[in-house]
Amino acid sequence: MSGFGPDHLPYGVFSTPGSDPRVGVRLGDGVIDLAFETGLAHFAEPSLDAFLALGPDAWADTRAEVTRIVTADSFELLPLASVTLHLPFTVADYTDFYCSEHHASAVGRLFRPSADPDADPLLPNWRHLPVGYHGRSGSVVVSGTPVARPRGQVAGPEGPSYGPTGKLDLEAELGFVVGAPTATGTTVAPRDVARHVFGVVGLNDWSARDVQAWEYRPLGPFLGKSFATSVSAWVTPLAALTRAWVPLPGQSPEPLPHLADTSRRPGLDVAVEVLVDGVVVSRPPYASTYWSPGQMLAHLTSNGAALRTGDLFASGTISGPDPEQAGSLLELTHDGTRPLAAFAGRPDADRTWLRDGDEVTLRFSAPGPTGGRLTLGEVTALITPA
Repeated sequence: MSGFGPDHLPYGVFSTPGSDPRVGVRLGDGVIDLAFETGLAHFAEPSLDAFLALGPDAWADTRAEVTRIVTADSFELLPLASVTLHLPFTVADYTDFYCSEHHASAVGRLFRPSADPDADPLLPNWRHLPVGYHGRSGSVVVSGTPVARPRGQVAGPEGPSYGPTGKLDLEAELGFVVGAPTATGTTVAPRDVARHVFGVVGLNDWSARDVQAWEYRPLGPFLGKSFATSVSAWVTPLAALTRAWVPLPGQSPEPLPHLADTSRRPGLDVAVEVLVDGVVVSRPPYASTYWSPGQMLAHLTSNGAALRTGDLFASGTISGPDPEQAGSLLELTHDGTRPLAAFAGRPDADRTWLRDGDEVTLRFSAPGPTGGRLTLGEVTALITPA
């Protein structure tokens, strides 16, 4: 089943020629039409929204019913090649975090260099809370959607100028899809993440690094990020990741009580592979991420902000401790000053930032609940000119 077996069953939205979009689950290289197989009205909708809002009990009951259908072999499997995939849910709000200590440290060394080799590259707040920013939900697109090179204002020796970015970057991330909402004034504890988060998607938070560098002080990322964020067409339910939970790499100092994740294994073992034009340029491990998904959700609601069905929050760039595990070209090329090592010996060995015509693909996998590995939905996009 190539990582899409009966122990996975990720949800998506698809259409066939002449039909309206509706909800299905992927099995191998095919799609099961849940509207037809179950007769449930919320699966005839053009998004997962109504299903997500039902909450964890309904999610569990539905997974059990779909598993029964699959086990009984009493379904029609539509070939994946015969369907069109759509954005699987309506993105209510989008929050992007900055949870990899290795990525944040590398960026700190690049943009805040110090003469003291022992100086901490992280800002004072970083180990006390999951730093994040509120992104643009309307710019989230499904895998396969081309990404146009954005224009923006950048700094230069003669002053600022406006034009196409010269430093287009990728960011390998994991996204979390909220189903069950909360009321304003409610906070969510880290251990309760599975009561509100339905599942995960692969995510690429595209970045224009020259635009970002000029605009981000003092209020953080804006136009350098908001032009596009790509997500996978398939949402892997947390119920399929029961064996993927792992301990965090360690947190010091101890988080404040409202951010303390008392789960025995609050992190996730998700392997990522980053490809540019078919060449693997890095393999970031999500298991090395400092802040857990539950801690991100707890911080997001810690001021009483309400969760809405379809809220999407992302991990921030996933980077591991080794140079070849960096999840962005910013790190892999040392801000464009070093060619990508993976392209050495090729005619385009001098490449650093993304070029028009490049195809970027992020692949994700995780331990499956019955052994083997799950293949999460990939994220791919072609870069088109400004």
